Amino acid sequence: MHPIDDGHVGRRPRIGLCSVTFRQLAAEQVIAAAAGAGLESIEWGADIHVPAGDPARAEIVAQRTADAGLAVASYGSYWRAEEDISPVLDSAAALGADRIRIWAGRIGSAEASEAERSAITEAIADACASARERGITLALEYHSGTIADTPGAVRRLLDDVPALRTYWQPTVGASDDAALHEYDQLRDAVAAVHVFSWWPAAERLRLAERASLWAALFQTATEPRDALLEFVPHDDPALLAGEAATLRGWVTSR
Repeated sequence: MHPIDDGHVGRRPRIGLCSVTFRQLAAEQVIAAAAGAGLESIEWGADIHVPAGDPARAEIVAQRTADAGLAVASYGSYWRAEEDISPVLDSAAALGADRIRIWAGRIGSAEASEAERSAITEAIADACASARERGITLALEYHSGTIADTPGAVRRLLDDVPALRTYWQPTVGASDDAALHEYDQLRDAVAAVHVFSWWPAAERLRLAERASLWAALFQTATEPRDALLEFVPHDDPALLAGEAATLRGWVTSR
């Protein structure tokens, strides 16, 4: 393992929200919901609220986020390694985001050929170099259907591209113990955690219904800069304040 230090390690994670949680809301409504729930930051998504290649929109969202007393946690892009990274970088820079979430291709690590894996890795390395020129770090989405779908696959990418970091979220269907073991294998490289409770598969639960996972993780997890709420049941903004309070209790109780 190679430690990656962004100056955060040892402090508690910042508590925030992924804007993708409320795709149905305007950016201004997302900001109001996050501020009303006492959150500290927002990861703005490229899917709806801050489209890649529209820096003017990103500047507006950045200003309104700051006006509400919130930080921009990161830019949640859907860049997949075969695309031009420039529009993503332009929007992230205008947003004031120093980290961009990216996706490691469109094929799982077990199915990818060495040629496919090499092409994805090379594209990510080039993107990291371009991002670094703007003071931005790239971090992997830890997700099935990419070559960042297991701790071992992520480690291989991190070894090949040392500037890279990773997000983490529990693998769908994994037991609490299995998910915690996955996190432990990546913890020194985790920049942010997407926090949600799905069980036994993609059924959305309240956070407290997987307290055995999340409370245990945040007892020891000081590595991530951000703990970002994602996917509340029924996409219901009325649940956000309660979910934020649950997460805050875990993060601040140690």
